[in-house]
Amino acid sequence: MSMAKRDSHSRTIGDKQLHAESLMMGYGYRPELSEGAIKPPIFFTSTFVFRTAEEGKAFFELAYGLRKGNPNEEMGLIYSRLNNPDLEILEDRLTLWDEAEAAAVFESGMAAIATTILQFVSPGDVVLHTEPVYGGTDYLLKRILPRLRIRTVGVPAHQGLAGIEMRLRDREISGNLALIYVETPANPTNALVDIAGCARLAQRYSRPNRRVLVAIDNTFLGPLWQHPLRHGADLVLYSATKFIGGHSDVIAGLCLGTKELIAQVKTMRTIFGTMASPMTGWMLMRSLETLKLRMTAQMKSARIVADYLVDHPKVQRVYYLGHLTEESPQYDIYHCQCLGPGSMIAFDIVGGEAEAFRFLNGLQLFHLAVSLGGTESLAEHPATMTHSDVDPEERVEMGISESMVRLSIGVEHHEDLIADLDNALAAV
Repeated sequence: MSMAKRDSHSRTIGDKQLHAESLMMGYGYRPELSEGAIKPPIFFTSTFVFRTAEEGKAFFELAYGLRKGNPNEEMGLIYSRLNNPDLEILEDRLTLWDEAEAAAVFESGMAAIATTILQFVSPGDVVLHTEPVYGGTDYLLKRILPRLRIRTVGVPAHQGLAGIEMRLRDREISGNLALIYVETPANPTNALVDIAGCARLAQRYSRPNRRVLVAIDNTFLGPLWQHPLRHGADLVLYSATKFIGGHSDVIAGLCLGTKELIAQVKTMRTIFGTMASPMTGWMLMRSLETLKLRMTAQMKSARIVADYLVDHPKVQRVYYLGHLTEESPQYDIYHCQCLGPGSMIAFDIVGGEAEAFRFLNGLQLFHLAVSLGGTESLAEHPATMTHSDVDPEERVEMGISESMVRLSIGVEHHEDLIADLDNALAAV
């Protein structure tokens, strides 16, 4: 364990449990162990010095699972491909929002997703996944994993548990099932999938010698508005580039879960070398301090923007969680597992690709760019940008049309965002 984080701050004051946003300011770090620096220094070092040969031996035994650690024994610092003070402090803080036992930080969201999946699946296994998913994840599932003799089976998110159960009636699928992978809300349609229901199915199809895991990509709602572990998920994944980083200036990924599972993920991370750098860790710690402020402001503005769009004559349909009604089959799921609607909006413009492009080219305050969750508002065309690698027929089945536009609402004033949208729609 790093001297910079040893004997870190408590989560309580007296009998008062502190809130996560308060703990983001110092949890896991003691300034007096780093020359009084109020923020953790950036530990730019590849390797760390052992005090004794015996200590080095003990650290490596834990790092490579050669023995189980004693009670309260933690692996010391060895090499920044395995661990680093910045990443250790960051991972401690990241567990707080999701109420996870442990976390592993990666240099990108796809590094987190790929490393995690490859840790828990083997040739002959089946990964059952909802769709749409992020374009990079789609490519991994459909083009790379099959080359490793790992079968992937997609289920449209809007079919929900009924669609998943229908696929599992196939014994070739259910008998080899290793992982249920869900992105909820789905990117870009905001379709919800019942996390608790997926957990029940995973338990039903687990075998004495093989437990089926549930992994949830929670990027769209972020760690504020949905907590998958509470609903039975085993692993939670993020592109930390998005809301957690929040400033469009760092690429990172994250996986959270139990200590047992994250230890396995970290072993694979060590071998693949997909961990985040000290600089990435430091920048994410900076961003965590304002996470709740940013995400709350973004959510409030998104609701106003979505209400504007739903009444516009040139908008055919709006995909926004805050507009779900009791008649929607996803209404109960939303109120069970979501704490807020977030700040992601998709909508179908009246027309097709030409009209969508004319609208996008007319924006001035919104930036025409992919990604999401940053302080600036972004707009993009999923069919030809983030999901361009997805098979065209599958895109239609997923609900990603040529007329769809995806918006990520930032922290600008909502009146200015609406003025920009109004002006761009007038050009269509």
